[in-house]
Amino acid sequence: MSDFWTTLASDEFRRIVALSLGVSLSATALAIAVGLPLGAGLAVCRFPGRRVLVVMANALLGLPPVVVGLALYLVLSHSGPLGVLGLLFTPGAMVLAQAVLATPIVAALVHRTTADLWEEYGGALQVDGATPLRAIPELIVMGRTRLVTAGLAGFGRAISEVGAILVVGGNIAGYTRTMTTAIALETSKGNLSLALGLGFVLIGISIAISATAFALGSGGKQ
Repeated sequence: MSDFWTTLASDEFRRIVALSLGVSLSATALAIAVGLPLGAGLAVCRFPGRRVLVVMANALLGLPPVVVGLALYLVLSHSGPLGVLGLLFTPGAMVLAQAVLATPIVAALVHRTTADLWEEYGGALQVDGATPLRAIPELIVMGRTRLVTAGLAGFGRAISEVGAILVVGGNIAGYTRTMTTAIALETSKGNLSLALGLGFVLIGISIAISATAFALGSGGKQ
């Protein structure tokens, strides 16, 4: 038990947790920056191929993480189209991998929320002279609580990711080792103190995300 508490107080433990949060928060911000306007635009704008894009956004919710990691590895490798950026086996590559996985979640949830609001209030907004694009900020404000839930779902997807970031990050100690990759490694090495400590942190984050999403969704009602 003393080893467990010593592990929790170690610099390595704090470094892994800090890197995980930094990477996942950055990835979530990127996913929101792409997914929010994409989902809202698909909800209110009508153009050829729109339905195909909506179906794709929902279909990509089940993207296999390891396949995403492999695709990004090929793109970011020295012989790949973005190899010149030197992102492979860096936290930046991990941010990109998590963002690719989180963006469809954000876009799909934003689309559903905005589509409902557009159906309910779109007529009134158009009567007031708002075009679909000009109505998007108003719809975002009206649905901000549910849209925060979309962001939380994206963060939950990012923070729990292991396969894709292991491929593009390499699980390098002190540089690209996150909570999920460290748990996998330390468990295989038999270092259960560190693995359990990181596992408890992940569980705590998961519970906090779920509780916040539930509270926002229920609007304070019992």
